[in-house]
Amino acid sequence: MGAPWVDTPSWNVVGRLSEVLGRDLAKLLVDADAPTLQETNNAQAATFALSLVVLDRARGAGLVAGAVAGHSLGEYTALVAAGALADDAGMAVVGARGDAMVVASQTNPGTMAAVLGLGPDQVAGACADAGGDVWVANDNAPGQVVIAGTNTGVAAAEAAARDRGATRVMGLPVAGAFHTPLMAPAQAPLDTSLAASAFGDASVPVVANVDAEVRSQGDWRALLSAQLCSPVRWRESLTRLADLGVTTFVELGPGDALSGMVKRTVPGAARHSAATPESVDAVAAALKA
Repeated sequence: MGAPWVDTPSWNVVGRLSEVLGRDLAKLLVDADAPTLQETNNAQAATFALSLVVLDRARGAGLVAGAVAGHSLGEYTALVAAGALADDAGMAVVGARGDAMVVASQTNPGTMAAVLGLGPDQVAGACADAGGDVWVANDNAPGQVVIAGTNTGVAAAEAAARDRGATRVMGLPVAGAFHTPLMAPAQAPLDTSLAASAFGDASVPVVANVDAEVRSQGDWRALLSAQLCSPVRWRESLTRLADLGVTTFVELGPGDALSGMVKRTVPGAARHSAATPESVDAVAAALKA
């Protein structure tokens, strides 16, 4: 996913962040295979770094956000975009977060699955029916909810969700049960890293994962700490952005999954995804027009 950026000025971001992390991010972004990137510390570091590469190009192209939000790891990128967190400080925390979540996943093995066709209350009911360690982890969009927990708990909840009328249940290629109590072993290391990081006021409103509330000032450490073991309230976050008057959503970074969630949650909103130099420039030109 980094290959299109190697010969651009924005690629310099990768070298600088590699020095902060003490790891070769360029290798992850250009040469790593799928199994390597499925390791959560690698996935998080690579995704954060590339998102900041894209952000650098977007800023250079004249794109200015009126409000920001980020899904899970993306909340760190959103805070950088809003000026509340420096990119090097963000890289240090993301590195510590990823390493801690690897340990938590080894201590409390688990998995995640996407449930389609049910609302969050119905999916929460399926988790309760399962009678095991499984919870709603992401409320992504209408009819798209992600569950996470132990392998046994998720399997039981999948069956319960089908009994409740889910149209489809899909396992996700992840290394752990993120945004659930099973991540608790990662809490102390994350909190230590957050405490050592400098945060400031945001230049634009930020919608937080844990409560979908709007903030320009806030205790970002507490919000990011709570996010680790709490569900991502993304559907509500998108609705909140729409309530603020947002009519155009631009997804910066690899993939276009979030743009699809916007389509389901905020019908009629303009959607753009930008993951390559050409797509960033095209989005900038379209919005200027």
